[in-house]
Amino acid sequence: MIVGQERAVEQFAAAWASRKLHHAWLLAGPKGVGKLSFAHAATRRLLAEAAGPPFDLSGIGTGDDHPIVKLVEARSHPDMRWLERLINEKTGNLARNISVDQVRELGEFMSMTAALSPWRVAVIDSVDDLETSGANALLKILEEPPANTLFFLVSHSPGRLLPTIRSRCRRLDFSNLDDDAMTSILENQTELSATERKRIIAMSGGSAGRALAFAELDLGKLEDAALAILRQGDPTNARRSDLATELGKKGASDRYAAFLDLAPSLIAREARSLKPAARERAIDAYAKARELAAIAPRLSLDPAATVFQIGGILAVVAEPASLKR
Repeated sequence: MIVGQERAVEQFAAAWASRKLHHAWLLAGPKGVGKLSFAHAATRRLLAEAAGPPFDLSGIGTGDDHPIVKLVEARSHPDMRWLERLINEKTGNLARNISVDQVRELGEFMSMTAALSPWRVAVIDSVDDLETSGANALLKILEEPPANTLFFLVSHSPGRLLPTIRSRCRRLDFSNLDDDAMTSILENQTELSATERKRIIAMSGGSAGRALAFAELDLGKLEDAALAILRQGDPTNARRSDLATELGKKGASDRYAAFLDLAPSLIAREARSLKPAARERAIDAYAKARELAAIAPRLSLDPAATVFQIGGILAVVAEPASLKR
């Protein structure tokens, strides 16, 4: 069940049931709202139903005990390919992009005959991560797709994709989750108190993935520190220095990554209650924080220096002392 995204599920399920469906589906929306979960579920349903044995479940549901589902979950189904950034063997970190070689291997896979049923599935998570040559190689595949093949392209920023890729896809929009959906997910997957759930939901901006990460990493302290800078400034640099020291430690990589995700959303949330002049500063700070948070992991920027810089961006939003008098 993809909580909160019933419309997307219904659209795809109806198309699959009719077998009159587009070959490429662009799963578009913010991070953490169910796009990848949908791709998993739809892949399971399609390959299980195509190969049999038959089952009677609505939507895109499948039983966990179905033999095809077990192959999909193990990433060993011969008619499925899953493209994502790989681990760089030299650094031990994720590669910056999905490479053109990975896309070319996908093209070779498409030239082969399907093994267990007439259908094949390719998931790209995320298509935003394709290097330029990889995007062009994918376009060629999408222009002349093999019969009975479905592509699920996960995208957090569809506006940045090649227009020619977008034009060859049917778009499924995944929206931010409402509070009821978020509460349901957190109740089922965490042991948080009602007060803790409420706070995390407010921090998460309708993203279940973000909320679950925040719950696991206990980010309340980081939120308090960031809000103090946003509201009170940081004239001595002490607050941002403390944040940088904490998140620059060894073993803090997960909390650092979560902070990069958290900081822009805090600015956006705070901006709604600010006066016009401060709101303008917040809008500018949001753009800068979002850009820095996006490029820092890709460029392997120093975490402590990055957090200190974001702290400076947060501090600019605070109302100048001269205006408080």
